[in-house]
Amino acid sequence: MELLGQQGQLEKVLKTNEYSKKYGLELTEEDARFLTVERKQALKEQRRVEFGTGILDKLVYEFCDSNFIDQNSYVETLARLQDIFYLYKNEITDEITDEITDDELVHVMREQFDEICHGDLDYLAGTCLDIFAQAVRAGYRDYMDTDGRGAYEKLDVVPRWDYELYREALRELCWK
Repeated sequence: MELLGQQGQLEKVLKTNEYSKKYGLELTEEDARFLTVERKQALKEQRRVEFGTGILDKLVYEFCDSNFIDQNSYVETLARLQDIFYLYKNEITDEITDEITDDELVHVMREQFDEICHGDLDYLAGTCLDIFAQAVRAGYRDYMDTDGRGAYEKLDVVPRWDYELYREALRELCWK
């Protein structure tokens, strides 16, 4: 039974190449095997049981057009995104909170990966998703109305680089 499940996972993951190729990203059969082994390990570490073929294909479709992923980092990035997904699926979901859907979490991850983290997986996992998970556990539910899109903006408490502030400082320096 497990062997059939692994074969189904491999086929589903390799099928994503039809879509991801137009962004210059492709997985080999060896890459797909590696990612299915990583999935199994991530589920074990997070003490999760999952029926079906996993989240990897959704991650490919959601992230393959990101400017922060290239062929050289593709497999490692997918493995890490998969780990982060399962970690935060556990962090956000408990007896008290409603379960966040896979799509909602993937959308939140992608938006933060591109817009806030600029491809930094450590910042995604250690800051953005941590803030999001804390908010959800405290009762935040606005992400449900947008399928996870635009959910982080209201929660973002980390100061960002401000273009207008930069221009003002530059003007001050130039006029001195």
